[in-house]
Amino acid sequence: MKKHCIGIDIGGTTVKMGLFTTEGELLDKWEVLTRKEEGGRYILSDVAASVKKVLADKGIGSDTVAGAGMGVPGPVMPDGSVEVCVNLGWRDMNPQQELSRLLDGLLVKSGNDANVAALGEMWQGGGKGYTDIVMVTLGTGVGGGVIIDEKIISGKHGLGGEIGHIHVRDEEWEHCNCGGVGCVEQIASATGIAREAKRRLAVTDAPSSMRKYGDAVTAKDVIEEAKAGDAIALEVAETVGRYLGLMLAQVAMTVDPEMFVIGGGVSKAGQFLIERIEKYYDHYSPISQNKAKIGLAKLGNDAGIYGAARLVLS
Repeated sequence: MKKHCIGIDIGGTTVKMGLFTTEGELLDKWEVLTRKEEGGRYILSDVAASVKKVLADKGIGSDTVAGAGMGVPGPVMPDGSVEVCVNLGWRDMNPQQELSRLLDGLLVKSGNDANVAALGEMWQGGGKGYTDIVMVTLGTGVGGGVIIDEKIISGKHGLGGEIGHIHVRDEEWEHCNCGGVGCVEQIASATGIAREAKRRLAVTDAPSSMRKYGDAVTAKDVIEEAKAGDAIALEVAETVGRYLGLMLAQVAMTVDPEMFVIGGGVSKAGQFLIERIEKYYDHYSPISQNKAKIGLAKLGNDAGIYGAARLVLS
């Protein structure tokens, strides 16, 4: 009987792994360094060796393991291949097939890490109990994952869920990392929030508690000062809420989820942020008012391993 599954979340610095029951209980988690030298050729062999050791140490036979799921930081094709994964040095390879070979033929499934994290939140996190969710990750950038009928929507070219690059602001003049202009990532990511604060401080002499941070001001600083009542910080928070609300309204009209799950470092702003997103979401999408919930992610950095394990059961 297949009682176990393995979740693998490949990051640019470490590879996080977890051993789960097929019901979703996390039995153990561990990590290894991501060795990116020589085009990342050692990453999968390190992962396989680590998985085999943990299973052996726990006396778990391969006949009880349903398979391993893997989140990859880049677009993943339906067959598990990747054209390019800049963070790892991978080009034109199929890590899914290779890891299966290294694990002696064990079933391996893979997907984009943001999509996989969304699957984890649906399974055991902030979206538990729902079958159709969209996860928005507000970190250095803005990532996303779309789950419909408990299945990842990755698209023909692996770009499904790249919601951070939805255009929301016409008056933007700087280019986003994607090459576009006016992406929500430029405003609502941790980097974007800090940039927005610096812009506003530069065009006014109005007093602000944020000035004490100088050019080192962070998104965390902005949120803290906004909560304390700083007028300019509050303007930034409203702007972030406005454009996130606009972006979610566009997504809602496309995939009609039951719930939006907000994660990433910026989500630590909690209900302060959620309330502002909800206000503008309702404004821009009146037809969807009171239909999709907006809530916070619950799994933190473990969302990736949970989602990867859930891939096996899909």
